Amino acid sequence: MMPRLILASASPRRLALLAQIGVTLAGVEAADLDEAVLPGELPAAYVTRLAEAKARAVAARHDDALVLGADTAVACGRRILPKAEDEKTAAACLHLLSGRSHRVHSAIAVIAPGGILRQRLVTSRVTFKHLDEAETRAYLASGEWHGKAGGYAIQGLAAAFVSDVQGSYSAVVGLPLFETSQMLRGLGLRIGTLS
Repeated sequence: MMPRLILASASPRRLALLAQIGVTLAGVEAADLDEAVLPGELPAAYVTRLAEAKARAVAARHDDALVLGADTAVACGRRILPKAEDEKTAAACLHLLSGRSHRVHSAIAVIAPGGILRQRLVTSRVTFKHLDEAETRAYLASGEWHGKAGGYAIQGLAAAFVSDVQGSYSAVVGLPLFETSQMLRGLGLRIGTLS
């Protein structure tokens, strides 16, 4: 019997990405966690810890299912950029990213029945063109930055700012699809018509 899959996230981007590759979910449950960065915690360790914590929190309520947790962070060096909740924060992020490369760390964790844990970290490098004031103002006026890590969504208007992506585009959006599909297949889940 094929296992059920529950996504431990309410992110509409992750839902859309999973649907894109034909993944059928049995449920979606956001894990209610403190997502504060621990003192001295590096970006890769941060997303890995949160992806596992999200998966474990939801798996505690579903011991017969596969539970997928994920987390993504935009980082400049050791600095984790916030999810922009106001225009000032979004503007600061765009100013920092303008004309330079940054890294996007995306971690996935799957808890299988019996508490078996599978994890993967994908790091991609994204380069922004130099943003002039008019471009920055227009992007801020769009409101697309709201709630987005680093103050931008690569799958939206900010795509015009990205001169290069090295790594996984889908991971920058919020979920590394290749790694996720391989992990889920390895745990017995059929994915679309490709399995």
